[in-house]
Amino acid sequence: MTGSAQLPLAGPAPGRGPVHAHTVLAEADGTPYSSLRQRPVERAERYALGRALRKRVPRSSLGEWKASADRPDPIQLIMESHVGRVERLVPVRVGRMIESPYGFLRGTAVVMAEDVARLPATGIMPVVCGDAHLGNFGFYASPERDLVIDLNDFDEAHPGCWEWDLRRLVASIWVAGRQNGASEDACATAVTACVAAYRDEVRFLADQPLLSRSYQRLDVDRLAQESPKRLRAEVERAARRARSRTSDRALPRFTKEIEGRRRIVEEPPLITRVPDAEADELAAALDQYLLTLASHWRRALGGYTIVDIAHKVVGVGSVGLRAYVALLEGSSPDDVVFLQLKQARRSVLARHVHGESAWHAHQGQRVVEYQQALQTVSDPLLGWATVGERQYYVRQFRDMKGTVPLDAIDAAALADYAGVLGHLLAKGHARTSGASMIAGYVGGSDNLDRAMVRFARAYADQTEADHAALIKAVERGQLPAERGV
Repeated sequence: MTGSAQLPLAGPAPGRGPVHAHTVLAEADGTPYSSLRQRPVERAERYALGRALRKRVPRSSLGEWKASADRPDPIQLIMESHVGRVERLVPVRVGRMIESPYGFLRGTAVVMAEDVARLPATGIMPVVCGDAHLGNFGFYASPERDLVIDLNDFDEAHPGCWEWDLRRLVASIWVAGRQNGASEDACATAVTACVAAYRDEVRFLADQPLLSRSYQRLDVDRLAQESPKRLRAEVERAARRARSRTSDRALPRFTKEIEGRRRIVEEPPLITRVPDAEADELAAALDQYLLTLASHWRRALGGYTIVDIAHKVVGVGSVGLRAYVALLEGSSPDDVVFLQLKQARRSVLARHVHGESAWHAHQGQRVVEYQQALQTVSDPLLGWATVGERQYYVRQFRDMKGTVPLDAIDAAALADYAGVLGHLLAKGHARTSGASMIAGYVGGSDNLDRAMVRFARAYADQTEADHAALIKAVERGQLPAERGV
């Protein structure tokens, strides 16, 4: 299910959110579920609509950031996001967020969603990642076992304004650049490279046939070949690590044999056993999950047997949500698959796009379908499951996943890598809808680039201030924190 390009028709001022999705003024490229007998709006007309939006929402206005007097308290938003999480893991989550401003930004998609939803908005709404920060791009294996790079986290994916994703990405680049010791000029160069690449890619794809947009992908070998020398070495090093991250190689790392049975090793508080009754519920849910897979993969995975299930903490923003690892064994003891079940809740964007939340009866299904919409190729074992009242998505846990480490990227390589990420973000947006309208709006000049540089710098300052406020909240006992876990 994908979004459609829509213009903001409500809100406190023209071009300002929240974005209301109840009226469509123009069909996007590939509007979902439209009749094959109905001719869509011509590409040139959609481009013109996007271009005309500049009068209502000038590109320079996207550079604005100043915390309003009625801005929600970030600490309160964080505390509200803890409701329903595993209580003993909340200190781990807070501890990871206070490590650095970048760690804070990673864990606070809810805060930035509140902020960007109040800013000028074009209202062009493809499916967006919802949490498109620097660390949510990475390597993984295609079904053909090629190593590709793309967006790789979709917990917050939802129809939304394309610029919300771009804002989060450029802010994360600036925050990460500062953390790595890059100068302000170097951070500006990296953000400019990202936005220019986004513009170039979306304008290129807007001129391509609709189906051909869905075939565009970036293999890691090609990325390494085409990257400047300063980035190539880090890509190749990270790719080697990713290719070693497979289920069979994880077996000695995560398991041991106990009384003739393979068991996942506990590492409290990050990896813990689950009670037998809970394990039985999860096993039953995985049987139902099989029904959400394509028939071939259902048959292939159906040849495996669940050997063990454990709770495993992952990420920063996800800490405290239920997440499990299941070990499955096939025709021999070394024929194994690790599956991850990860709790899915309503996207942080949903409350800011009126009418959209009704589309998502199952939040795990939302994550899966939007991941498949945004990625060129996806894990063939993506599916969803329900355990009691909680909804989950399921994917392979060890499937050649990896990233370019943030601390390995110097200022020059950051600009090169930021350009790659801008390209990938545009590709994802163009796969769903609105490419021609976005292309018309962004244009060929650097107006958007300069606006996003201003925004990224200002929001990096805001992130650092919010991070300092979180540290103070921990110091006065308002929030618990466990560092270094």
